[in-house]
Amino acid sequence: MGNRSDAAAKGLGGDQVEGRQAVRELLLAGTRRTREVLLAGDLDPAPILDDIIDLADEAKVTIREVSRSKFESMARTDAPQGVLAMAQPLHEHDLDDFLRPDAQGRDPFLLLLDGVTDPGNLGAILRSAECAGVTGVVLPRHRAAGVTAAVTKSAAGAIEHLRMTRVAGLPKALGRLADAGVWSVGLDVGGDDAIHDLTVADEPVALVLGAEGSGLSRLVRERCDTIAHIPLGGVLGSLNVSAAAAIALFEVARRRS
Repeated sequence: MGNRSDAAAKGLGGDQVEGRQAVRELLLAGTRRTREVLLAGDLDPAPILDDIIDLADEAKVTIREVSRSKFESMARTDAPQGVLAMAQPLHEHDLDDFLRPDAQGRDPFLLLLDGVTDPGNLGAILRSAECAGVTGVVLPRHRAAGVTAAVTKSAAGAIEHLRMTRVAGLPKALGRLADAGVWSVGLDVGGDDAIHDLTVADEPVALVLGAEGSGLSRLVRERCDTIAHIPLGGVLGSLNVSAAAAIALFEVARRRS
């Protein structure tokens, strides 16, 4: 029980950022303090490394060059590209922040993730969400991946520009969305409507994606206003969750524009 409460107390995470693009975006965004940047000592010159060093220098962030073995012992991902940063954890928003227009005046365009556990998938989904113009991401507090170093690397900087929150239960959160006039659209193979035929895409809307393999949980599915599917023309019966997310997010974004 102690481990679970400790994990909950840590918030969203994101304090160790790995990969060149992710570290560059962390420094470029400047939305949270970077404590230090670590570089492996055997790196070949590259323009993005010059960017990282210049940005860190401008922000008065300590740059430390360490041996390859020391670097590998500190890294938490398989391919950190010789660069990692220690940063202030991500700011966790409140769900209420997402129920009204954002600072740019955009109506809610939310993404709720029902138990996505693979860090690579979560990072890729967050990257697509940021590119599609999502105004808030809602993650469950339990039975889902947090924003680990692997997620930060896969997201390639998207976490610096996304508003995110965690909730104890998605079904209750969906009830709050409904009360605020936000339509919830679950994405599932057995959905009634094709994602391309959504009539609520240009209104305050939340896309709800299920876990890898198992899809939407029963209660979450029941609380969604509608269930949509992505029409498939091949032999296989489903898409990877991050690919499905990208298709659905950009279809909604297209309708909203």
